[in-house]
Amino acid sequence: MFPLIWLLSTSLKLDTDIFKVPPDIIPNPVNWNNYVRMWTYFPFLQFLKNTVFVVFMNVTGVVITAPLVGYSFARLRWPGRDALFILVLATMMIPGQVTMIPLYVLYSRWGMVDTYYPLWLGAWFGGGAFNVFLVRQFFMTIPQSLEESAKIDGANQFQIYTKIMLPLVRPVLTTISIFRFMGAWNDFMGPLIYINDQSKYTLSLGLRLFQAQTSGATSEFGMLMAATALMILPVIVFFFIGQKHFIEGVTLTGIKG
Repeated sequence: MFPLIWLLSTSLKLDTDIFKVPPDIIPNPVNWNNYVRMWTYFPFLQFLKNTVFVVFMNVTGVVITAPLVGYSFARLRWPGRDALFILVLATMMIPGQVTMIPLYVLYSRWGMVDTYYPLWLGAWFGGGAFNVFLVRQFFMTIPQSLEESAKIDGANQFQIYTKIMLPLVRPVLTTISIFRFMGAWNDFMGPLIYINDQSKYTLSLGLRLFQAQTSGATSEFGMLMAATALMILPVIVFFFIGQKHFIEGVTLTGIKG
């Protein structure tokens, strides 16, 4: 908690108080001017708009496709299912740095560099092996009798999935939504690799640009902390809103392996 408290405290200090020794945790006087100047100093709203779009596409893609893939691995019978699932799990052991260059070459050939597609396209294919694994484990905890009862009542596979299974896995959907939200919101490497146009920068890349422009200028340090505080605020709010489902999803997924 101390880094967060220090961040908020510094964002509310006068420039002359930021590097005072010993430091004051409670600013005196409280200086809100850092937040006011930040809005006019760099295009925070544009970066925020870009970030919200990327995050929205990521979370939407994961929530739609991860349950589909997880349900297929957990409840449907088809040739090669177990072998393919092991292959999916094996991809979790590949470091992201290994696939960085091949993915860049692939997106470059598709003409997607300097667009947002590389930042969210993967989310529409299950959102990664970990999300698929998490959802599959949750689906496997649901009693088979529910599915059989629905079939006796005349429900087809699509109705079983949408009306019975999906509502039951809402906790784990909240969990993967939070994971994806935090990952996409704080992602720095992805925008750094694929985005060239400054007007398309996300918040993480915009803050780095702001830091580079004010490097060595201690008078702008409070403003940088104010921008950083506003950047992490949505993550904290999103986590606390979904905290109940998040903990429930992690707990229930770990009951049966």
